[in-house]
Amino acid sequence: MPTDSDAAAQAAIDAAARDLHLPTIRTEAARLAEIAGRERQTYLAFLAEVLAAEVDERGERRRTRWIAEAKFPRLKRLSEFNTDAVPSIEPAHLATLASGAYLEAGEPVVLLGDSGTGKTHVLIGLGLAACEQGKRVRYVTCAQLVNELVEAADERCLSRLVARYGRLDLLLLDELGYVQIDARGAELLFQIITEREECASIRLATNLPFSEWGTVFGTPASSRPWSTGSRSTHTPRDRHRILPATHQKNPQLRQEN
Repeated sequence: MPTDSDAAAQAAIDAAARDLHLPTIRTEAARLAEIAGRERQTYLAFLAEVLAAEVDERGERRRTRWIAEAKFPRLKRLSEFNTDAVPSIEPAHLATLASGAYLEAGEPVVLLGDSGTGKTHVLIGLGLAACEQGKRVRYVTCAQLVNELVEAADERCLSRLVARYGRLDLLLLDELGYVQIDARGAELLFQIITEREECASIRLATNLPFSEWGTVFGTPASSRPWSTGSRSTHTPRDRHRILPATHQKNPQLRQEN
């Protein structure tokens, strides 16, 4: 049964936890103290449990915030992806990408295939995995990003927007090639790609083979950093490519690593 001293101690904990911004300790201290008494924990063990609870809850809040800030259109996890429907995507390859090792090297990942092959699902799933690893992520379609850039340029705040996209650990760029981009939009989009090249990763989904990227950007030079259509231009920086199996009319699309 709680005593007057216990009530005074709880009040002191509440006040201190508020001042120190430790909401989990404020709400969980009494429950954890009861468990500690029942299990005859030492003072140090009790303190460790209390601090661990705060750290765990803070990490969960941070992951929730990062997922919200990524602006995913919906939540799709890699565990929900049916690899049987797309045999060219190997589960082991997805697991390697989900580990996020390539992020530190700023390596891009390209998901290339027809509509309905699960590119967006994989893109979002990999982005969620990165958020849960503590990475700052943003999902955006190519058309949305170009519109943002054009508006920022018109409002004379383009450099701030480019810098903001440059600071992300991971940019998920979806639907490249679905909408034609004019010359101005292509130039602005190229600024984002240039800002991130070799220092921060981009995961990109498209239905266009590399040889046709020039039709989106308006000039082949704009797509040069992503030119991976032949083995002669295949470098360690762009080795992470998933090309989903598509309909029989596109037998040239295959998985490469």
